[in-house]
Amino acid sequence: MTAVQFRNPEVRLSAALQATREAVAGHVVTLRELLALVGEQGLLVFCAILAMPFLLPVTLPFMSTALGLPMLLVSWAIVANRVPWLPDRLLDHALPTVTVQHILERATHAAERFEHLVRPRLLGLTATAGINSLNGIVLVVSVLVLMAPLPLVPFANTLPGIAIILLCLGMAERDGVMIVAGYVTTLVATAYVALILWFAYKTGTNIDEAWRMVQGLFERTFGS
Repeated sequence: MTAVQFRNPEVRLSAALQATREAVAGHVVTLRELLALVGEQGLLVFCAILAMPFLLPVTLPFMSTALGLPMLLVSWAIVANRVPWLPDRLLDHALPTVTVQHILERATHAAERFEHLVRPRLLGLTATAGINSLNGIVLVVSVLVLMAPLPLVPFANTLPGIAIILLCLGMAERDGVMIVAGYVTTLVATAYVALILWFAYKTGTNIDEAWRMVQGLFERTFGS
């Protein structure tokens, strides 16, 4: 296994992803080759892309579990300071070339939209393996909050989804400002989901009633 090292990006993310797309064009690519090409920064971008569907106020049931598991794998790899461990049989499995090309194309377009907002700043927040492991722990918390069983509750997935995107992009581009924003959003998301779960417990696990109680609390606190 390889240690995760966050370096100052030598090229923009969109250019790196496009170069990866060109490198795998015209031949069958294995998962091992793809991981070697995208690197740890690429895995974080992939994790951020998985979180993007949760930017909608309400998401579909079971989507948080289906997309949360690969995000949890990436985030745990950051905590352990290792690229995700996978069995050799899976690493050497040939991937559909068309699918890989399509995913990389989508990732390149996504990177082009946000990369002007992200740049290396507050480098101390990605300077050592220890601080990167701490960032990974916060990322794990964000993913677990996103995977909380709260279907159709407004913003229950959106807030942790935003936190995941901020943390992943911050680590991928060594942007400490993004990482700090990810910490704050994780704290808000955790408090929000914990509040709903607490009210659900008080109301006999009735999520709809818990959501109405949370709405009433906000109305009394901030006005209708």
